[in-house]
Amino acid sequence: MNTPATGDNLLLGKAGRIFSRARIYRNLSVPELVEHALARGEGILATNGGLVVRTGKYTGRLPGARYIVHDEYTEEGVWWEGPNQAFTEEAFEHVLGFLADYLASQELFVFDGFVMAEPKLRMPVRIISEKAWHALFSSAQFLEPTGLTPAADSPELTVLVAPDLVLPPDMGTGCDAGIILNMRKGLVLIAGTGYAGEIKKSVFTMLNFRLPELGVLPMHCSANIGANGETAIFFGLSGTGKTTLSADSRRRLIGDDEHGWDEDGVFNFEGGCYAKLIGVSPETEPDVYSALRFGSVLENVVVDERRVPDYSDDSVTENTRGTYPLANVANVELSGRGGLPKHVVFLALDAFGVLPPIAKLTAEQAAYQFISGYTAKVAGTEQGIVEPKAVFAACFGLPFLPRHPAVYARLLTEKAARVGSEFWLLNTGWSGGPYGIGKRIDLAFTRGMLHAALAGDLDKAGFIPDQTFGLMTPRSCPGVPQGILMPRDTWDDPAAYDQKARELAARFNENFEQFRDLVSPEVQVAGFSLK
Repeated sequence: MNTPATGDNLLLGKAGRIFSRARIYRNLSVPELVEHALARGEGILATNGGLVVRTGKYTGRLPGARYIVHDEYTEEGVWWEGPNQAFTEEAFEHVLGFLADYLASQELFVFDGFVMAEPKLRMPVRIISEKAWHALFSSAQFLEPTGLTPAADSPELTVLVAPDLVLPPDMGTGCDAGIILNMRKGLVLIAGTGYAGEIKKSVFTMLNFRLPELGVLPMHCSANIGANGETAIFFGLSGTGKTTLSADSRRRLIGDDEHGWDEDGVFNFEGGCYAKLIGVSPETEPDVYSALRFGSVLENVVVDERRVPDYSDDSVTENTRGTYPLANVANVELSGRGGLPKHVVFLALDAFGVLPPIAKLTAEQAAYQFISGYTAKVAGTEQGIVEPKAVFAACFGLPFLPRHPAVYARLLTEKAARVGSEFWLLNTGWSGGPYGIGKRIDLAFTRGMLHAALAGDLDKAGFIPDQTFGLMTPRSCPGVPQGILMPRDTWDDPAAYDQKARELAARFNENFEQFRDLVSPEVQVAGFSLK
């Protein structure tokens, strides 16, 4: 293994701090990082070659411990009335000094790479952690330097990670962990949690703040390309099926989670995937299953005595995760770019079991659904969530939106109108009853409906409004039982369905009130109005 470069004077991005005493391993290869992780006892190798690690006390994101520095740069641009919590500049410097003093005596593992596959927007990023496996995660998750784009000495974004450092009460984060973003300095501080999702989502949040100023729409979505060259994008929160549905043997994968939409098309922010692994199998998700091999990271996955992963075991957490480079996917668009999207799909994991399994939306309905962002948070995705919970996450990415949702909704509406994109609502949740009574819609049927929509088969079949929400549902779909297309028909008790549908419609309308004055009259009346 390489020896550390002691006293390497590693500059902490724009923060102006230097680690002059730390033992630094910088931009090691994948085999070297795996060797270090094993030697340091950070994890073990599974039979598929993946590095199995534990994230410690926290196995999901901590939205209550996430802050943005309030300064002259963020005063007007950040949506402070939303989920964004303010942190003072003085408090930030206090935490930064505390972290820097701690990490100065540690071994540090550094990854220098890039975000955004669009060359004219590509931005250098640096990840610094006391864990070798975080550098391995970063090498799989972000875009690695090439001969044309060497590692940058002056990163635009820097993430400093100290998972083993417990924050004392005087740090001001409200618990023993914290995720603090300084937009002006391009610097993120993460302490007290090893969950790698905090790294990628902090970078995503940074981009969500910067890109709208450039006329670029940042999106919490997956994307792929069909044989006909048409691009489709899939919006949805974690657990709704973005990774599963975009990894399709019939279509080339652009990326599974974070993308931008500029005047030329769609591009991936990242170079890898971060998939939920609970229940993954060769039958249900063959592309994800086969991508988990040497160089991948398996977070909180349980293995047996022979180190065979058991993806059905949720004894550590339901939110088991796998990180792997896009190159591990069989059918992938390695450029990370696609054309202007022909199809925009909103994924809603409906815990009520009342939405149609698929519906075609007007532009006004699409704007209403995008701003509403209805889904269900799935167990384990965040601390304290132990079963699906109906939520509204604006733009299907509320936890990562530093700006007001109207900013992103306006960009989506304008860009889709220029292209003539078709909008779809795809329910990946329950049918025949709510969670606990009904059954989750069969993945094979969901895939069949999606394929038919993207191929134009549903347009040929025609649409009729469903009896409850007025959403346009297909008259038929090849390979899908006619009985599931109208959700009311799947319930044993139609009156119980009507009651649940009214409850969901009321929640939609109540949530949308906060945005009503910011949208057109056409969008205002595109919501659910039950008789």
